[in-house]
Amino acid sequence: MATAPEAVATGPRPQRSTPPLRRTVPLRTRWQRDRSLVVMTLPALLLLGVFAYVPMAGNIVAWQDYSPYVGIAESPFVAWDNFARVLGSPAFLHAVRNTLVITGFQLVFYFPIPIALALLLNSVLTPAIRTTIQSIVYLPHFFSWVLVVTIFQQMFGGAGLVNQILTRNGWGSFDLMTNPDTFLLLITSQAIWKDAGWGIIIFLAALSTVDPALYEASVVDGANRWRRMWHITLPALRPVVVLLLILRLGDALTVGFEQLILQRGAVGAQVSEVIDTFVYYQGVINGDWGFATAAGLMKGVISLLLVLGANKLAHAFGEAGVYQRA
Repeated sequence: MATAPEAVATGPRPQRSTPPLRRTVPLRTRWQRDRSLVVMTLPALLLLGVFAYVPMAGNIVAWQDYSPYVGIAESPFVAWDNFARVLGSPAFLHAVRNTLVITGFQLVFYFPIPIALALLLNSVLTPAIRTTIQSIVYLPHFFSWVLVVTIFQQMFGGAGLVNQILTRNGWGSFDLMTNPDTFLLLITSQAIWKDAGWGIIIFLAALSTVDPALYEASVVDGANRWRRMWHITLPALRPVVVLLLILRLGDALTVGFEQLILQRGAVGAQVSEVIDTFVYYQGVINGDWGFATAAGLMKGVISLLLVLGANKLAHAFGEAGVYQRA
């Protein structure tokens, strides 16, 4: 028996979901709502424009045989010759190698120390001791590099306190400040003493956002201190660690210009020459402005590629990184 089309049992048709309409707030309304915030940011934007973006126009000298006596307009155009000279310069390649060695060494031995200090202060010590240690380890960050190098000279130099103690006890002496073989260890120790305490601020802020109920529940479940750190504390720090690691890679080719130039004369350029000091001596001291500008631009391009690559790698591991597409 034929069944009429109307008799065919049909369920309710699924309705097609439509994306919610986004209400566009008029520009006048947004200005009235946020004008105080915009006015507050204007000084920062002005400073950024004057000291960061306007000077970028001077990078044109990388394609010129620039002389400050005739100016940019009159300096001859040399196309890519300065960049070819940079890539063919053994001194520049040596500076790049030194920069990468110092960055890699400090990435392994300096970067984890603020994390370890933050974990120690957050989970082991009492509030009174935590406050005292924070005040002590923060203080060197406000010292200039001149003062830091002077303190290390007074402690570990040829006539320093350590050498005097060793000599009085008949154990010989050493001069850590002029030894090229230990220069990498020296500048890393200086960076740790100066900035490790300041670096824990971000990690302590990240740890303060962890719900205490997670620790309480883990204690009830029988988790000891190490398991709580592994399963609760470290996952809470992971996004911040990834973000700071990406930023550190972007700044990998910039390693302590002031710190290194202050100690260059004591250990020699063979171990202390990095890209920043190379650019300074080639441009400011030797007057080869176009060559030095080309070297500085190449450093900036490489740093940008490092940030983009590290950020892409962070996305592959499920982290937000520095930015992500909407």
